[in-house]
Amino acid sequence: MQYDIHDLASTDDVVIVGGGLAGLFCALKLAPRPVTLISAAPLGRGASSAWAQGGIAAAVAEGDTPEAHAADTVAVGGGLVDAAVALGIAREAAPRIHDLLAYGVPFDRDLDGRLAVGREAAHSARRIVHVRGDGAGAAIIAALSEAVRRTPSIRLMEGFIAEALLTEDGAVTGLQLREAGNPAVRALVLASRAVVLATGGLGHLYAVTTNPSEASGSGLAIAARAGAVIADPEFVQFHPTAIMVGRDPAPLATEALRGEGATLINGNGERFMSARHPLAELAPRDIVARGVFAEIAAGRGAFLDARQALGARFATRFPAVHASCIAAGIDPAAQPIPIAPAAHYHMGGIAVDARGRSSIDGLWAAGEVSSTGAHGANRLASNSLLEAVVYAARIADDIAGRTVPPPVHLPSALVTPRAGTPDAAEVKRLRATMSAHVGVIRDGGGLAQAVRHFARLEREAGHGVLGDMAISALLVAVAAWTRRESRGGHFRSDHPAENPALAQRTMTTLAAAREVADSLDERPRPRLAQSMIA
Repeated sequence: MQYDIHDLASTDDVVIVGGGLAGLFCALKLAPRPVTLISAAPLGRGASSAWAQGGIAAAVAEGDTPEAHAADTVAVGGGLVDAAVALGIAREAAPRIHDLLAYGVPFDRDLDGRLAVGREAAHSARRIVHVRGDGAGAAIIAALSEAVRRTPSIRLMEGFIAEALLTEDGAVTGLQLREAGNPAVRALVLASRAVVLATGGLGHLYAVTTNPSEASGSGLAIAARAGAVIADPEFVQFHPTAIMVGRDPAPLATEALRGEGATLINGNGERFMSARHPLAELAPRDIVARGVFAEIAAGRGAFLDARQALGARFATRFPAVHASCIAAGIDPAAQPIPIAPAAHYHMGGIAVDARGRSSIDGLWAAGEVSSTGAHGANRLASNSLLEAVVYAARIADDIAGRTVPPPVHLPSALVTPRAGTPDAAEVKRLRATMSAHVGVIRDGGGLAQAVRHFARLEREAGHGVLGDMAISALLVAVAAWTRRESRGGHFRSDHPAENPALAQRTMTTLAAAREVADSLDERPRPRLAQSMIA
């Protein structure tokens, strides 16, 4: 159901920000409780979950167990996965899959009518449920979007962005919105003591990414501005097989291709992953990404070769990837696909507990914008959609069990006005800086340079898209500079080994990141006169 914005100016509904999997699922689970769902883009667009090709990991096949799934998650996570969180998510996988089936998601089935399962990197069993091979994300979002539109308790606001959380005495009192693409219009304020952020990740902070442009870290930034604790921001996962055909964002060649036998070769036709890891192409993503990066850096190039494994079956088994290749003039049945690592998923985010609660009273977070402890330093393939639905359901249960008091008064909009349209050159420079210095391979000097750049940009940009991007970039860069070791998705060439003393999660705030940035600031400061020194 859609409402005029004036009907919503003083709502006491639960407010959910984000039209991806976590936001849609949470809204549906809260029904018939009134919910206002805010989406920057029309439902079905602008959400990374809609682009997910792999599927959802769930131990639903005979012989597989949640315990085995959790063990694989822990093994991949670089020593930082919360084992209890991983097991809890794995045990809730089957019920959430059945929820999605009830909402109309057409998961693939085998000839006996059972859910068909595939295998992906670092999984010890075939446990990935798909839709038409590589269309899980799009099919899930389409089904849930339709369910949301026909649910009368959900008030839908499309085309609005959340630009600030409003708080009082450490608790949420509302949300400040503005019409997307129209920064000059007056801000709209919603009063609510229950806000769920499901705004997605930050892949678009990088020059090469598989994420839509909406994934620019806005949710992370507004939570950080409000004082929320941020966890593990340095851990960014780079998908090793983005298709390099000059598109932004880059199309994705799903990991399931390698699960079906596709190999990685360089320009000389040589497989290169066998020498890097016993699992070769099915090694953890961070290892494969660095292998691909190394071949490109050496000038040999990197390619995904499915000619032998799939050949003529490519088009029917992986229609989305096939369409992307054909559109770029590549026949993947007969030609290797040019690839490169691309920013794909943020393991860090707003720190939340087992119920999805953040450090700010009345603020919950789910999906990629959150950090639950499930992914550690390196996410296991196809665990992201699972985590999103599990935590969305938990948040709905948590809110349903609470009496949320109505707002005492409509909070005022922020005094600081929103900036205008971001400078395209500054956005391009920010993305280039992230890729060059906070990317697949990092070092102290480059990270310090990035920190200084983002701190300056944040000071100058103020509120707005560019300021939010600078905040999220600063949080990632500062945490990466501080973590002087290599672990999971965070690799430092100047500290290439793991340090056992650092086997703990990062917990930080925007204030703490700014302090680090100030310590690295090379701006000349006026010298104090001798008479001013006590």
